[in-house]
Parts: sequence; C-alpha cells; structure tokens
Amino acid sequence: MLSREMHWSFVFGVVVVYGISQGLGGALAQVGTKYYMKDVQKVQPSEAQVYAGITSIPWIVKPLWGLLTDVLPFFGYRRRPYFIFAGFIGVIAMLLLSLHENLHLVLALLSLTAGSAGVAIADVTIDACVAQNSISHPSLATDMQSLCAFSSSVGALIGFFISGIFVHLIGPMGVFGLMTIPAGLVILVGFLLDEPRMHNTSYRQVKQNFLDAGKAMWTTLRSEDVWGPCLYMYLSLALSLDIREGMFYWYTDSKGGPSFSQESVGFIFSISSVGALLGAILYQYALKDYAFRNLLFWTQLLYGLSGMLDLILVLRWNLKFGIPDYFFVVIVESIAQMTIRLKWMPMLVLSSKLCPSGIEGTFFALLMSIDNVGLLSASWGGGFVLHILRITRTRFDNIWFAILIRNILRITPLGLLFLVPRADPNSSILPTESMNSKVTIDTSDTKNVELESLVHSVDGK
Repeated sequence: MLSREMHWSFVFGVVVVYGISQGLGGALAQVGTKYYMKDVQKVQPSEAQVYAGITSIPWIVKPLWGLLTDVLPFFGYRRRPYFIFAGFIGVIAMLLLSLHENLHLVLALLSLTAGSAGVAIADVTIDACVAQNSISHPSLATDMQSLCAFSSSVGALIGFFISGIFVHLIGPMGVFGLMTIPAGLVILVGFLLDEPRMHNTSYRQVKQNFLDAGKAMWTTLRSEDVWGPCLYMYLSLALSLDIREGMFYWYTDSKGGPSFSQESVGFIFSISSVGALLGAILYQYALKDYAFRNLLFWTQLLYGLSGMLDLILVLRWNLKFGIPDYFFVVIVESIAQMTIRLKWMPMLVLSSKLCPSGIEGTFFALLMSIDNVGLLSASWGGGFVLHILRITRTRFDNIWFAILIRNILRITPLGLLFLVPRADPNSSILPTESMNSKVTIDTSDTKNVELESLVHSVDGK
C-alpha cells in the first residue's frame, strides 16, 4: 500500500534510517555504552543515568535540524547534504571511541553526544518525509508510523541479539568500531538519494524563511488543539522516571542481583524487543482506529501496572514461586517494551496530525523534541532518585523503593488526559487555516522523496 501510493523508495528509506541506523545501530550502541560506562569509565549508576540524558541532548534540538532541512538547502538540495553530514559525524565519533583506550570521560561524553547527533539529524530528515506524506495521505498516517515502528523493532531485535556476543568478544570499544557501519550507510543514503535539485535558490530569503517558519510554528502552538497534547506528552514522559541504569547494574551484580553475563544481557534485550514488535503489530491491526484519549488511558494504566513486575523481581519473590531470574526478566522486559510501544504509537500519530503544511519537518521535530525533553527530565529525575537513595555500583538495598516511586508517578498522567483530543486518528485535527504556513522556499520538488536503488548495498551489508 505505502509503496504503491508514495513509491517504494520512500518505504526503503524509512527502513534504512529506522531499521539499520536507529534499530540495529541503536541496540548495539545501547548495550555497548552501558558496559563502556560500567567497565571502562567505572561510573556510578546514578552518574550513568545522568550521562545517558546528556547524550540525548541532540534529540532535544531536533527543531534546529528540522528547520535547516526545511529552509536551508545546500547546492540545491534540502535532504542529501544533511544525510551526508550526519553520517560523517557518526563515523568520526565512533572511530574516536573505538581507537582510544584511555579516553577521558569528558571526551567520551562528547563523542557519544556527537554520535547521537548524527543519528538525530538523519532521523529528522526522514521524519520530514513521513510528516509530509502524513499530510498529503492522512489515511495512511498510521501505516507509516507502523512501518517506522516495525523497522525499528526488527532492527533492534537483531541488534540486541548480537550485542552481548560482540561485547564479550571484542569489548564495548570494539562495538563502537562496528557502529561506523550504520553511520557509513547514512552517508550512502545521502549520495544516492534521488532528490530533485532546486534551481535559483535565493539565500537572501533564508532569514525571512526562518522568521516565517518561526511565526508559523508559534501560531500553531498557540492553538489549544496543539499545546494541550504537547503538554500531556511532555508530562506523561517526564513523570515516568527512568532508572534503567540502576536496574542494569543490579542485573550484572554478583551478590544482590542475578549476575547476568554479557551474552545473557544481550539475549534478554533481544527477546524483549519482540515485545516492542508485538506492540507495533497489535496497534496496527487492532488499536489504530481508537480515539487518542481512550487509547492513551489504557496504555498509560497498563504501563504503570506493568512496572510492578520489577518490584517482584528485585524483592526476589519470583524465586519463591520457582520462576528463574532469567525467565522472569525476559517476561518483565518484554511486557515493558510492548507497553512502551503501545503508549508511544498513538503519540507519534497524534504528533504527525499536528504538523502544518510547509514546515512539516520543523514542526514534527519540535514535537519530538518536546517528547525528548520529557525523556531527559525522566532520565535526570531517575538519576536523582538513584543518588538520593544511595544506590551505587555495589549497593542496591533501596532499589525497590526507587521502583515503587517510579510506578506511582507513572499513573499520575491519567489525570491529565483532558488535554488530549477525542479525535479519530484518521481525521484531521488542525483547523483548516493552520494547515498552511508562509514559508516561501519552494517545496514542490520534494513532494516525492525517492531513493535510487540501495538493494545491492543493503543486501551486501
């Protein structure tokens, strides 16, 4: 359906960015970074949680990348240069991490942040295409988001499956070396993107384009139909404290925890990513037509209640019932990933419905940056809780209390659902006058963003 309506190359482009760069590469980077911070840099779990938030900062400034792709072309192209730039940043950052054994923590954080920036820039470029097509083909908006989620989930499944093995065989620094491959493919996408070249682009208009785009975004944000959902999305994410680094340290602890090996950790994350895949499939075939408010109520409630399984795990009640740690952790992580995906999917569709025509990439990036500020708040809030409760590399006496606090806060967004419209996902949300912006750069050449054949390149990966 998607390839017939918008050309197969659009579908393939989504798979490359979401499946290979973010899914596969993101899984390798996640596990590699966890062991890099724990075993190479030897930081405390609360510090690792804060550092994880720092490396996510490039995702917060996504509106900047989106604005650049919308109004500032280079050599007549609005997409290709940003893919190439993003790929080069990623390659350089990963090479630096992989080749320097005694890299200072500050330089390591800068490199990880640069690598994150490369992925974010590539992400916002493909997001512009997704948002643009969501406006022109509103009935296919949920299908496009499902494709993004499906590609990401499959890539993550493969990435997590091999991550633990590679960490064991070549160490976390070796894993960073492998990360140059997804970054290199992003460069390849930039060179092979079949994007019509724009002629007679006036760079004198760039300043005015920035101003017009800013005015269009501000006008849209002032609408109650927009700022209400934005506020809900931020609070629902910020109140869901992130204590995953503390749980990871507990997973690998030989005294108080299950003492999982590197391979076991990778396999656990791999199997649990099936939960995210099932969540995407469940949304696509059973839940995508439900009203936003109703669906977010049940997914948020399930998200909060499912967190109690972590409490059973750390209190070791699963052993009293004869359930092995490994089996129980797989169940816990799978349910967690499925509920996160079910909660995330309607929020993505809702975001795509809020984008005014002409600045789709910029405004979708703005909405995603609001979500990422929420995730950053959750990460730093979780790090603060871990620090206050004195959860360290070897001490986990109070981790149960951290889990309890997190689960209670997960339920609180239910009282804010009045901010979310009851609209049907297949209908438009924005008023008609908000659908048109005043950005003057010609976008007619980018209505059908196409990729030249990358089949041989990907198959040979």
